[in-house]
Formats: sequence, C-alpha cells, structure tokens
Amino acid sequence: MKEQLQKAIQTIKEKFGCSEHVYRGEQTLFVEPKDILEASQILRDQFGFNFLASLTATDYWPEEAPRMHVSYQFYSIEHNIYLRLRVPLAGEQLKLPTIENIFPNANWHERELYDMFGIYFEDHSDLRRILMPYDWEGYPLRKDYPLGYEEPQFTFNFEAIDLRKPKATR
Repeated sequence: MKEQLQKAIQTIKEKFGCSEHVYRGEQTLFVEPKDILEASQILRDQFGFNFLASLTATDYWPEEAPRMHVSYQFYSIEHNIYLRLRVPLAGEQLKLPTIENIFPNANWHERELYDMFGIYFEDHSDLRRILMPYDWEGYPLRKDYPLGYEEPQFTFNFEAIDLRKPKATR
C-alpha cells in the first residue's frame, strides 16, 4: 500500500473512529453520516484526493439497520490512489450533508441518488429529479419499489391456444 494512502486511512480512522474493510486490495472506511463532510474535506485538503470518481448507493431492504450504504469513491490524480468511504443509513433516515461545495461534480451524483433511491442531501443547491420525470412517484432503485410489469410470452407459458403459427386454410 502506498504511503500517502496509509497516512490518509490512519488519519480518518483516528479522527472519526471508523472501521476499515479491505477486499482484494481495495480499502474502504465506514464513516458515520455526520462525519462525511469533514472526512471529504480532509481527504481533499490534506491528502490530495482531488476527484470524486463515483458516488452510489446500495439498498439492503428488508434490513432496516442499515437500510442503505452510500459509497463515495475518491481518487488522487497526483498519487494514483483510490479510497472509498461508505456511509450506512438506517431505516427512513435517508439524509446526508451535501459535499458539492468540496467536490462540485457531486451535484449530479447526489441528484441521481435522490432520484433513484430517495436519499436527501441537506443544503444541496438544486436537489431535484435528474433521470425520471419530475412528477414520478417513488424511487425505482429501491428494492421495495413495485415492478409492475407483464410477463412476456414464451413457448413454455402460452395458454391452451397455440399462437405460434397460423392455421392452414383450404
């Protein structure tokens, strides 16, 4: 592991008391919702993580604690290192502070999470739907979202009438 990444991980762990998870060489720190703003600021200002590479969420429904995890993937262009921060959100308390003042590209990422998962970002400058129509009800990427589709017709689920080929006429 690169020295710059080790320093960043150690600083965040000491300051916020968060846990670390390593899987296939990728480091993830679990941060509380109240600490994500300050942790993002520290990563940018002290350790050169100058790019928010991705921001996404995972729904663990029917579990309620945590209901969702929000994953922030930070990248340092200068040091060529990644660090992921994951924020667990419980039940219906799906709120986080916005980090768009630190990473401006978080604006659209946060709007997408609001639109698809219903995660509210406090103090966001323009929190409105970005993918779905403005009058859409619900959040399509939640696991409890009703699918409401019709089953496609295949040869194994046809009714008694054989619709596969036309009848011969004489």
